[in-house]
Amino acid sequence: MRRIAVIDYGMGNLRSVSKALETVSKQSSIKITADPQVIQAASHIVFPGVGAIRDCMLELKNLELIEVITQVAREKPFLGICLGMQALLSRSEENSGIDTLNIFPGNVKHFDITTDKMGQRLKVPHMGWNKVKQTYKHPLWNNIEQDSRFYFVHSYFASPDSDDVIAGTSDYPDSFAAALYRDNIFAAQFHPEKSQRSGLQLLENFVNWDGQS
Repeated sequence: MRRIAVIDYGMGNLRSVSKALETVSKQSSIKITADPQVIQAASHIVFPGVGAIRDCMLELKNLELIEVITQVAREKPFLGICLGMQALLSRSEENSGIDTLNIFPGNVKHFDITTDKMGQRLKVPHMGWNKVKQTYKHPLWNNIEQDSRFYFVHSYFASPDSDDVIAGTSDYPDSFAAALYRDNIFAAQFHPEKSQRSGLQLLENFVNWDGQS
């Protein structure tokens, strides 16, 4: 039986993520937890999040989760979602600049308020459905069509130092990293738990993933 730990640091759609995982893997044991021992004992790790990065990093520190997250991100199939993806970068522009986990070298940047090709003003946060272009043939894209739509809610986006870790991109209006990967880590800016069929397929792929990309 797969043991899936959904990391609980008080910021994220934990119940929605857990329910979506239960839908795609009824035989798995799914625990929402802040217990380092439970996280370390899990076979798969999900690191979700919504809100401000400053609060995220403060809660991770207060709960003594930074070391265990850094450890399991080296060893186990690991899925970062939304703020959980941004926290994997080195630093965020949010809240006047916050150091993050530095698992993916790079920065998290704010969307410049701009216009689309038709001259229409784009709103920030970027909220709603958007196409994702798969740029790397990763196991988590299995059975998901190219340019499938996923659900986004974010004002900041990941800008890794190397394009080699980008697994998918979206446009708003310029291209940005919608998904990152390296070894046993996959991270998505979008919310798979809110993305209907394609999102559930990605979560099913994650549950069945052995961490090899």
